[in-house]
Formats: sequence, structure tokens, C-alpha cells
Amino acid sequence: MKILLISPKYENTFWNVKEVLKIVGKKTAYPPLALLTIGAMLPKEWEKKLVDLNCEKLKDEQIKWADYVFISAIVGQKESTKKVINIVQKMGKIVVAGGSVFTTGWEEFSNADSIVLGEAEDIFPELLEDLKNGTPKKLYSCDKYPDIKKTPIPDWNLVRLSNYNSVCIQLSRGCPFNCEFCDVVHLNGRIPRTKSKKQIIAELDSLYNLGWYGGVFFVDDNFIGNKAILKKEYLPAIIEWQQKRKYPFTLSTQVSINLADDSELMKLMINAGFSTVFIGIETPDPDGLEECGKFQNKNRNLVKSVKKIQNAGFEVNAGFILGFDSDKASIFQNQIEFIQKSGIVTAMVGLLNVSPKTRLYERLKKTNRLIEKKPGNENELSVLNFIPKMDPDELIEGYSKVITTIYSPEYFYKRVKTFLTEFQPTKLKTPKIRFYYIRALFSSIFLLGLIKSGRHYYWNLFFWSLFNKPGLFPYAVGLPLGLLHFRKLAWVQQYYSYYRNI
Repeated sequence: MKILLISPKYENTFWNVKEVLKIVGKKTAYPPLALLTIGAMLPKEWEKKLVDLNCEKLKDEQIKWADYVFISAIVGQKESTKKVINIVQKMGKIVVAGGSVFTTGWEEFSNADSIVLGEAEDIFPELLEDLKNGTPKKLYSCDKYPDIKKTPIPDWNLVRLSNYNSVCIQLSRGCPFNCEFCDVVHLNGRIPRTKSKKQIIAELDSLYNLGWYGGVFFVDDNFIGNKAILKKEYLPAIIEWQQKRKYPFTLSTQVSINLADDSELMKLMINAGFSTVFIGIETPDPDGLEECGKFQNKNRNLVKSVKKIQNAGFEVNAGFILGFDSDKASIFQNQIEFIQKSGIVTAMVGLLNVSPKTRLYERLKKTNRLIEKKPGNENELSVLNFIPKMDPDELIEGYSKVITTIYSPEYFYKRVKTFLTEFQPTKLKTPKIRFYYIRALFSSIFLLGLIKSGRHYYWNLFFWSLFNKPGLFPYAVGLPLGLLHFRKLAWVQQYYSYYRNI
């Protein structure tokens, strides 16, 4: 049996920083972990190939070679997924599709031949048997969450790791919180399920033995969802592994803001090699947090919490949302001020999007406030799929103001300086000089210091860092590269908002 695994293209979002990655010689951010794991679950005697459309083009010969084509995707790959399905089916091949974009809205892809709803571990044996017999069903699903202790090590040999800026592994699935707009609870449950300590060490070994040196992103829904077991078992094991090998990996993950409340946990994560965390801040407005059920963010000074995490040695990236029913006209300036005060350099601000299978979806459906996106506009950052309480024009114009402001050179470089003032990294190793570090340095100087607008802000930060924070100089020249991507997104939003009102 021959299986072709395809990862569709990511759309133009905050997460898809391909323009920046080109500068350091990388093709995309992360390899397709789901497909690499599925590849490892296939029978050993089956032939398999993987095509990541973020790194290479799909060729007719590859499709012709396959007996079945597997596609896995998330919502940020939706439009590319539709195109791939059509191409594959026109060539007479059967498509087996899975991933969160199908689990939460498979009806939109009803032309796919077989669709796997949910996690694959308990579903896969039945699917494989049907494929062997040539009798695949339309839908496969399971009414319980699988034990991920039986999940295999991803088959890294299916991709060229040098194409990627970082690699991914997963320790747990599920999140103890149930935010109204989030579909994680539907997808993975509220009780975090964990792999064994032995599994995680084996996955780290598999990457190390392949010669990987660099970033490892733990893609857990909430890495600190089970603090007790993390502190007792997993982090001490990761610390020991990293120390023995002189810290070959720089780790990152997603956490909730209550990380700031646990100094012991932060210290353990730092000692394990974690340097960056992504946090869902969403809004500085208490009414907005109450509305969306983001109770872990309430009754605290969010700026102080962020700074406490930065002081511990983490770079904090964060997500923000505009469009809650409780949002007033003041929310736009409040978001800007919060982002600037917190020193969150990578602030991903988006309009509220209603995902199927969420509590928000059900609430708005009952009041007839859901709308369908117009064909052809799916890639626009500002397309709403619901009727907001605020006037839509005011909401979109306010959103445009926020991202064009925070990603203007003046505000961006000021934010980098704020972050570097708070940031207190722990030196765990002396990093090896890599060619792409040097490439990033000269690209930063050339593109931002000599060509792009806002050059004086760049040089102000450059020399401020050299004289005041010399140990953080790599951040002073590296972080601004993100501006190349974020300013492009801001320009697209401004362009769209302008022509929307003509």
C-alpha cells in the first residue's frame, strides 16, 4: 500500500511568518506534527511519502504514485485544503482527511471521501483495516478521548528538518479552562491527558539523534494544565536530559496567565530550557473576560503578571481579541496601551471569530447572529462571521487602528525596549554560533537599519542595547525582524478597511 500524506499551505496570518523565515534560510515555522505521527502509525510494510506544501509544490507524479492520499489540516489551512482535495480527486485518488478543521466542521468538506473526526489513536485500526480491504467509510469517529500514552514517536524521516525554524512535540492534550470562543474542550477535553515521562524523553532523543539543534515547541493546549505532575515528574526529567547534553534545545510552549502565580514552576521551566511562552490575554477589559469565560485572567493585574513572567526569564507572546459584546469604543486605545505597557513584542491581535462546536457558536446561533463568509474573502483578516454588538464599520476600523499602531516602527521599537528592560534571562549555556544567526544579524541591519522606514528607531534601539543591555543585543537585532511580517499584515488590513468603505 502506498500512502501520500499532504500538509496544505497556511494562510496569511500572524502565525505564518514565512517572509521572516526566508531571511534565515528556513521555509516555514513548524513541520506537520499530526501527519508525522500518523506516518508513524502506518504499517511498517506500507510505503509512505509526505509533501508539505509550505516547503514544496505538489506534483502530479506524487499523486499518481499513491493508493490513498491523507490530508491533515487546521483552520488556518482551510482554503488550501479545499484546493488540494479537488486536485487529488480529479486525478481519481481517494482522500482520507483529518484534523481539527474537519472535526469542528466536516460538512464544509463533504466532498472528501473519508473523514476522521477527532483524534486518530483509537480510530486508526478500523480505518487501516478498511483501507486494506478497499472499503473505506465516509466518517470515522470515537466517543471517547484516547490514551495518548500509546501515541508513537513522530516519523521525522518523512521531512527535511532543515526546512523548519523549529520542531514540535506534544506532552499533553486538553485544557482545564473552558473559554467561550475556544474549541479545545470539544476537541481534546478539559482533563489534560499526558504521555509518559519515558515517551517524552524518547521523543527528545529521536530529535537529538537526528542532529537537530535549535527550537522545540511543545504544542500542548495548555502546558501547565496539570501543574503538580509537571513539577514532580516531567520537568525534572527534561532538566536532567538537557543538562547531560548541554542544552541542545531551546523550548517554547503555550500556557495560561496563572503561570505568574507559581514561582517554583517558572524556575523549573527556565531550568528545563523554556524561553518563550504564548499566553491568551484576549482583553484588558474585565467585562470582556467575564463574557468569554476567561476567568483565569480576571481579578489580577495583567500587566504585572506579564512582567513577572518576563522577569523570570521568559519572552511572552500573546493573543488579543476585539469584538466581544461588551467592547466599548474605548477598547481599541485600551488594547494599544496594554500591549505597550506590558512589553509584549509579538502581540497577535485578531477579530473575534466564531468557531463551530464552541459555546460561543451555540449562543450566537440561538440569536441568529451567525453569518457566512463571502466566497473569495476567506483570507482577509477582517472578515466577520457573526453580527457584532458594536457597529461593524467601527469595529473593523478600530481593529485596523490597533494593529497599524502597534506595528508602526515607533510603537514596535518602544515595545522591544520595554521588554528588554524587564527581561531577565537565565544563562544555561553558551550558544553555538550558527550561520543563520550571522545571516539574521546582517539582514536585520540591512533591511531595517538601511532600507525600511523607521530606521532611526532601529538604530536608537541598536545602540541603546549595546550600551545598556549588551547581553540582550541578539534580541535587539532579532526581534525587529518580526516587524517585516507584522507590518505587512497591518498594511493588508489597512488596505482592506479603506476599500471596504468605498
